[in-house]
Amino acid sequence: MSDKGMGSKQLIAEYKVTVVGGGSFGSALADIVAANKFSVRQWMRSQSQADEVNQHHTNTRYLPDYPLHPAIEATTGLAYALEGSDVILVAIPSKSFRTVVRQMRPFVQQQMVVSTTKGIEADSFKLMSQILEEELPTATVGVISGPNLAKEIVAKALTATVVASDSDVLSQTLQKLLHTDYFRVYSSTDRYGVELGGALKNIYAIVCGMGNALNMGANTQSMLMTRALAEMSRFAVMLGANPLTFLGLAGVGDLIVTCTSPLSRNFRVGYAVGKGKSLDDAEAELGQVAEGVNTLRLVKTKADELGVYMPIVQGLYAILEEQKPIARVIRQLMLGEQKDDVEFILHS
Repeated sequence: MSDKGMGSKQLIAEYKVTVVGGGSFGSALADIVAANKFSVRQWMRSQSQADEVNQHHTNTRYLPDYPLHPAIEATTGLAYALEGSDVILVAIPSKSFRTVVRQMRPFVQQQMVVSTTKGIEADSFKLMSQILEEELPTATVGVISGPNLAKEIVAKALTATVVASDSDVLSQTLQKLLHTDYFRVYSSTDRYGVELGGALKNIYAIVCGMGNALNMGANTQSMLMTRALAEMSRFAVMLGANPLTFLGLAGVGDLIVTCTSPLSRNFRVGYAVGKGKSLDDAEAELGQVAEGVNTLRLVKTKADELGVYMPIVQGLYAILEEQKPIARVIRQLMLGEQKDDVEFILHS
């Protein structure tokens, strides 16, 4: 395996970690790193939010009722946040990801830089780690993805995630920084598959939230998630991912939690739409970014371009973007082409 940008650098005893982003998942990771007794600075846009973290050790906008480790140092100064960092965790919404990463460029040389964002860039259809490679060419790049609801992490519920990179050093470092008795870190070399799975599942969480609002039964929800997994893997393999990645935490694991938990932002958007709210009102009520809405538009366009069969994506697009009645779209889905149950078969 390559360790681009790392030279002969090996695992070191002490790390300085920077979390770029003041949202729920960034705060949850900062909390773990601090609890593991590593130095951690967290960059935030809002001075009042940074003051709250420093003075009260809480982030009530994103993680109300959950205390954060007092060793987290929050700042609005990006240069200061990145000064002396060995590992940088980037937790910025996809719409502003490139802009912030570009601002980081003067302060990043050969650090390990890891995306935690589950999204796709609108104009280029690039994943966040691809943006990191473009904007920070000397850095060693990785991604974190998995069934990781931030509120459950800070509540110390048993959780697992996947770190994916071409670099063994990066993967081992993240395991050292983040492993606790309640948070387990697995590794993968299929960075593209892990990251694409994290982005795609947000679409289907909206669908399942909608189904929950319409009181669809367990049979229906099970069917939706299973067919969603087939669509996700079919699309991802067309783009070069390993289909077996979707049997792991970043695939089926993330899909299950996002499609079943009301803590999922995308599930909540779908639930609100299913209850009759407009998409704009549902997003406004959420007050946070629901990456699945943007991802839906991009994936629908790309699937059309590549000729990939994605009936659930097409149906959700018809509901959210074309304002088609939900009942009519569901009926069309049930009358659609019946494909094989298992998308990829291993032959002996």
